[in-house]
Amino acid sequence: MEVARQLDDGQGVAVSLNALAVLAQDRGDIPAAQGLFEESLEVWRELGDSRDVARALSNLANVTTMQGDHERAKSLYGECLAIFQGLGDRTGVAWSLNSQGDVAHDRGDAAAAREFYGQALTIFRELGDSWGIAGTLADLGNMARLERDFSAAHALYRESLKLFQELDHKRGIARLLECFACAAAAQSHSDRALRLAGSAAALRQKIGAPLTPAENTKLESNLKCTRPGLDETSTAAAWQEGWLLPLDRAIEEALLRETSSSSS
Repeated sequence: MEVARQLDDGQGVAVSLNALAVLAQDRGDIPAAQGLFEESLEVWRELGDSRDVARALSNLANVTTMQGDHERAKSLYGECLAIFQGLGDRTGVAWSLNSQGDVAHDRGDAAAAREFYGQALTIFRELGDSWGIAGTLADLGNMARLERDFSAAHALYRESLKLFQELDHKRGIARLLECFACAAAAQSHSDRALRLAGSAAALRQKIGAPLTPAENTKLESNLKCTRPGLDETSTAAAWQEGWLLPLDRAIEEALLRETSSSSS
């Protein structure tokens, strides 16, 4: 980055700042990531490239959300959405809508979240963007799970996982195994939940894509209801079983539909 500054290479500086921000985000230093994304955005604004400004706004909004500043994140995503709409970039529009859904969800506004996700999904389907479709289906599945509509959640997760399989998108597959694990935990299927979570963890280690600290905290929170049903030894055994389970077997287990053992 210093070389880029010395050469007065604004684009090089912005790209370097963004790369440093991503590294900070991956290691869980969200305040540092936010500061670096802020600097990167400032440089992109000076350069005047609308598409790069929109991407920088999205990156900054992501970490702003992690900081819990949902109002600012909403504003940043809104600016990002307006730019992509002006550019006629429908993929950018769809991802901005999806991100607006994430913010609405985090704020507890389920109706707004569902509306944003629905709009994003419609565009992704029209574009034939399998990755976008799969990600948004998972988001909608998470909403259904939290509302304890496990049948709807399973159907949405199933479609999402199958798309990620077709794409051979291992990170997406790991995410869906975790989604299914959380659904199993919510239905008191403790062994199943821990096996699927263990399998997802093994896959993440294999591909070098660990959860961020914030993501890990959220997963642990969703799995915590498995603890009362299992002692420490049984918990470790179920996790280890999932860790050693071949991926195709883990996917088969995830796709099996189980009836909730608790009222829904």
